[in-house]
Amino acid sequence: MTRLGRRLAAEIAEHGPIGVDRYMAECVAAYYAGRDPFGRGGDFTTAPEISQMFGEIIGLWMADLWDRAGRPRRVNLVELGPGRGTLMADLLRAARALPAFAEAIRVHFVETSPTLRAAQAERVPGATWHDDLEAVPQGAPLLVVANEFFDALPVRQEVRMDGEWRERQVGLAGDTLTFMPAGEIIRETSPARVDYAAALAARIAADGGAALVVDYGYESPAEGDSLQALAAHSATDPLASPGEHDLTAHVDFAALAEAARDAGTRVSPLALQGPFLLALGIAARAERLSRGLDPEARHAIAGAMRRLTLPQAMGSLFKVLAFTHKDWPEPAGFGA
Repeated sequence: MTRLGRRLAAEIAEHGPIGVDRYMAECVAAYYAGRDPFGRGGDFTTAPEISQMFGEIIGLWMADLWDRAGRPRRVNLVELGPGRGTLMADLLRAARALPAFAEAIRVHFVETSPTLRAAQAERVPGATWHDDLEAVPQGAPLLVVANEFFDALPVRQEVRMDGEWRERQVGLAGDTLTFMPAGEIIRETSPARVDYAAALAARIAADGGAALVVDYGYESPAEGDSLQALAAHSATDPLASPGEHDLTAHVDFAALAEAARDAGTRVSPLALQGPFLLALGIAARAERLSRGLDPEARHAIAGAMRRLTLPQAMGSLFKVLAFTHKDWPEPAGFGA
């Protein structure tokens, strides 16, 4: 058992089972503290690592919204959970197409991992780092991107037993971690995600701007256990090797939207990632990138676009939601 696993097992043996949300939070914190999990050599690959087009499209989305909002003189450009900094580097390259926007933005990363902060500094050397959203300076509009951020925030699970919902916990069977009680009907909630969405929306309601959330999940609450662990790009047991595998769960976008509305922002319709990227011109960007390249390179670009947009790939599983200040214009990409 891992060091974290031994610590949790000892605590459970002395004090009793812990909630799934507590277990997930402990595992995620330990997992990201000392590793770079992205790419082929890691445990999973995110959209920015698949193609530069993803970050470029988001950069142009933000530049367009800033332009139509009256070109505020200063903007805090914030990324939550910025990985290696790949998305932001691509975003900033695209932002240079509108020099006034590039001049107005100040980059802020919300990141706690020292390993990932070092990787981000190589790609975006002018950024400022913060442990949490509250530390981002106030008084200027925010443009926020959260790509695969909310899925790593902890979920609480409940099991239906004898007509009642009981919290699902992590306990011990001998020396082995196990879920308890057993049950086939499971539902998930995430106070941590709701609280974060509310805090983010409250900042936007106060200072102006918008947030773009891209993640995998469902439009409304759904029954079922979506907690999953990944190791070397394959699913594994969430209770095996605590702190050594990535733990995530599907995002309930309806809960995020409700929290954002209650905090005073306007919330977009929920969009699928594929149609969203296509509406913003990813096909034209792919065609332009392919000009003058050899067939193998053109094939790679076309394959990346298909992976990001096709329904059977990431195009339908991943969804997009925007929170916008009530006085800012409607963001692009969310039309019928």
